[in-house]
Amino acid sequence: MIDTQTTPTTGDELRFEPPGPGPFLIDSVHVPRPFTRFQQEIHADCLSEGFRQMTARYGLLVDDLGWKFVNGLAYYFPTPAPEHEIPERFAAAERAFAGRLWREDQERWDRELKPAAIAAHRALQAIDPATLDRDGLLAHLERCREHQKRMIVQHHAMNGAAFIPVGDFLAQVSEWTGLPEAEVLELTRGAAPESANVSDELTRLQTALRADADARALLASDADPAEIVAGLRALPGETGAAAHEYLETVGHRLLDSLDLGDPTLLEVPEVIVGGLRAALDGDDASRQVSDEQIARVRERVPAEHREAFDLLLEDTRFTYGLRDERGVFSEVWAGGITRGTILEAGRRLAAERRIAAPEHLLEAGYDEMRALIAGGDGPTADALAGRARIRGSYTAADAPQLLGPPPSPPPPLDGLPPAVARAMCAIGTAIEALFGHSDATSEPTVVRGTGASPGTYRGTARLIWDPSELGRLAAGEVLVTPTTTEAFNVVLPLVGAIVTDSGGLLSHPAIVSREYGVPGVVGTLDATALIPDGALVEVDGATGEVRVLS
Repeated sequence: MIDTQTTPTTGDELRFEPPGPGPFLIDSVHVPRPFTRFQQEIHADCLSEGFRQMTARYGLLVDDLGWKFVNGLAYYFPTPAPEHEIPERFAAAERAFAGRLWREDQERWDRELKPAAIAAHRALQAIDPATLDRDGLLAHLERCREHQKRMIVQHHAMNGAAFIPVGDFLAQVSEWTGLPEAEVLELTRGAAPESANVSDELTRLQTALRADADARALLASDADPAEIVAGLRALPGETGAAAHEYLETVGHRLLDSLDLGDPTLLEVPEVIVGGLRAALDGDDASRQVSDEQIARVRERVPAEHREAFDLLLEDTRFTYGLRDERGVFSEVWAGGITRGTILEAGRRLAAERRIAAPEHLLEAGYDEMRALIAGGDGPTADALAGRARIRGSYTAADAPQLLGPPPSPPPPLDGLPPAVARAMCAIGTAIEALFGHSDATSEPTVVRGTGASPGTYRGTARLIWDPSELGRLAAGEVLVTPTTTEAFNVVLPLVGAIVTDSGGLLSHPAIVSREYGVPGVVGTLDATALIPDGALVEVDGATGEVRVLS
């Protein structure tokens, strides 16, 4: 539940106080903007449930990330596993590595969990909330909320398969070879199709568009983007069917957030049009890492570890797609469906002049929403408008990075059973590569971060603070943004390079820059503050530098 003391309802100055004992670090990677109350009420508890399932399954000595919300922003303080569980966790770690448990989880995801999630999403989104009466709408909102909660749990229950193999690979290969972590992670390129916006639905639509001159003319026209999208769906034959299937698969997903306060793809049709144009014009060349690259790294591995290297790389590439898929096909999609239901209720309340705008209902907690929809008492229109104004007035960049005392160094792994020590090293390496940022100091015209994907690119910087601005992003521009999330993949055919404030080498923007083969610089902390919108910049994804040229 939300701590109301740290969730402002007025224009008073925000207070950022520790939500409990211990050092709490901000999670600007996943929560760049304040979450809505509705999302806060369910997110931390469901994340913890899924995370605990994973840590027990893989024998980790950490129990939970300890997420707490302060003024709608997420802070985390990992908690240790319960003492009485330690013997079983030792045994679980042994089983995990002996049986390569992540492969079992990946296979279960592909065979069972992902198809079931997609079916559940489609069943819910097939119901048009505009056709429901008040009681039906309340019942549908409850179903959407419960589904969203299950999907958040599912997302984080799959963290073990998403992070243990790649963390183990990164830790061991970096030690064996002495290579920079970014160069080691280059060997994952091509193993995450969802991160590269590769899907059967998009491939089908690309094929149909290339065979349909009228459809291509419509896509290239100067018509309103919403009219283009509607026109593509209305086309007869294969093109219309392919467009419908593609949009039913990606359109209801939240575009750049895990919070339903941000729009879905269907709400930003200019992004759909721009993404399809870029995908149609792009080549289909494989972005797979080359055998030569793998061989060069393997040669640096001591001979006695090369067989282990082969196995580590195989498992890392086998499970690497889960990094994005477990979110995109779980809570990102579910959250978008819930948002659509709330907005329909908001439209009705706005028509009755009970709230000022449909999207203001997103500022209510769940019980408040139900009361308003049912015709009872709830927050006033002015109160909800005030919450919207406050929530939109700050971001994670404006908040303290640490609440409470400085964190202590992690305890040494010496003396632990080998499998437990290996598991803890793997998850620690992965989390550091997810949340870490560069310590390099920027200058007014040279922004420094972590080089996530090699190559240099010169182009116009487009500063994007939130998804509502994505329509300004033109093909070939350099995306400069606080962070990106899994749902952002559909936009990325447009970009020439990616630069972010937050995230490390396993953050979403780092992964997608590698998958797309474009230069990427992440974890700068200050790119959005130092790079003007529209400036000419040069991005060097190897050195991690972004030069402002004009």
